[in-house]
Amino acid sequence: MPPTLPLMHLSTIRSIFRFPLHWFIYFGHQLPSRRFTLRSCFSVTLWALLLPSSLVVEPAIAQAPNRTAKVQSTTNLMVLPEGDGYLLGAGDRVRIDVFSVPEITGEYTVLPNGTINMPLVGAVGVKNRTLKQASGAIAARYAPVLQIPVITVNLVAARPIRVAIAGEVNRPGSYTVTATASPTEGNIPTLTRLVQLADGITQVADLRQVQVRRVRPVGSSGDQVMTVDLWQLLKAGDLQQDLRLQDGDSILIPATATVDLDEARQLASANFATRNSRPLKITIVGQVNRPGPYTLLEGNVAQGTQLINPNLLQVPSITRAIQVAGGITQLADIRNIQVKRFTRSGTPQLVKLDLWKLLKEGDALQDLPLQDGDTVEIPQATSVSDREITELATASFSPDRINVNVVGEVERPGAVSIQPNTPLNQAILTAGGFNQKAKKSNVSLIRVNPNGTVSKRDISIDLARGVGESDNPALRNNDIIIVKKTGFATFLDSTSAFLGPFSGILGVLRIFGGF
Repeated sequence: MPPTLPLMHLSTIRSIFRFPLHWFIYFGHQLPSRRFTLRSCFSVTLWALLLPSSLVVEPAIAQAPNRTAKVQSTTNLMVLPEGDGYLLGAGDRVRIDVFSVPEITGEYTVLPNGTINMPLVGAVGVKNRTLKQASGAIAARYAPVLQIPVITVNLVAARPIRVAIAGEVNRPGSYTVTATASPTEGNIPTLTRLVQLADGITQVADLRQVQVRRVRPVGSSGDQVMTVDLWQLLKAGDLQQDLRLQDGDSILIPATATVDLDEARQLASANFATRNSRPLKITIVGQVNRPGPYTLLEGNVAQGTQLINPNLLQVPSITRAIQVAGGITQLADIRNIQVKRFTRSGTPQLVKLDLWKLLKEGDALQDLPLQDGDTVEIPQATSVSDREITELATASFSPDRINVNVVGEVERPGAVSIQPNTPLNQAILTAGGFNQKAKKSNVSLIRVNPNGTVSKRDISIDLARGVGESDNPALRNNDIIIVKKTGFATFLDSTSAFLGPFSGILGVLRIFGGF
């Protein structure tokens, strides 16, 4: 009986017949323990030619291995962590190394049907297989051809992956993410990179319960569901939470039950939060001077030429919205401001804010960053003390100018625009000061109080006095100052009014020479 031969490709047999040197190389790998002679060479060759066609593998259209980058391939390989679980798919470019067989070693591309066409053995399915599983599948196909096939598979270039994201992001949907060679972003697309592509998370996102649903490798049943805590990435820099994505992953970011003001501020500064350049459409109602819908953009906020809040350089906040709406009125209850915020599920959340803590204690957490679709409601105060009204008038979210009316005996009577908490004496001077008929000893101040009542009081005037509630009070919006005439000026005006008709008659008589 002739020696047992391994299954050979027809092209290999033809090469053996035409070129005996190839025959030695081939069988030197297959039967290293056998000692060949010229006689045994002819014997085996003759036996190979007499083999029935059923034992000969017909040629298949195989990919020609790319060896142009053979020297550089070791530096261009994508390094994946141990146990990364990357699943191969159509479009991936891999390097297959076959020990001691350089003719097969090279780079190959996974075809659209999920296979790689290898020399001698044809198509090998690698779709949804890890690199280790793909190495085993290729080695199994070469087992009839190579005595001890030692094969390794490395990823050279990852294919673009298609993933879906839903929940608390600004633009949910499906995305195609390509791999990058940037050292700052990494090679394989990550969870935070996908969130950035979706225009960032909303302010109600629950980062502790991010769910990733993933297709399992070949041989496993059902999908794998993983819970990722991105809050640990923000707080502790845990990069393990920034999961590497795979083709077919589905990400769900749920909404929180309640909004934590401290976390909301940190969330707004994350690199995967809402982009600063994205305009926000919000609505503000209640005790502001110009209630209604507004579109807020990133940038500084100024009133006139004065920069009001230079720290508002990121996501627009509640105080910025109030500034854009013309500031609060003197009836605003800043202790009970509410922000109504809608989640992707449609359930609204109510966030209560106390801007009085921001003014008195410097609690910046009360200046909540806003998100698209928020509604800000500023209720009316039931009672406000004069001291609080005076303090509120100087707040950055109060109007920068107020209007008061100065009527009576001043040079320029009418409405004047002054800064909040301007004293009464200064308002009179702004209206041009007293005229010759003015009673300079006292004026009347008419004021509409927060409870709806109207008060009137006479205030003695001394231009040398400082601000004081009794004799030089700070003015409020829509105050009315009445400057009266002196008694003598009043008498003269009354006499002139009484003698007015007679002066007309006397003028006529003078014309005709009667007087």
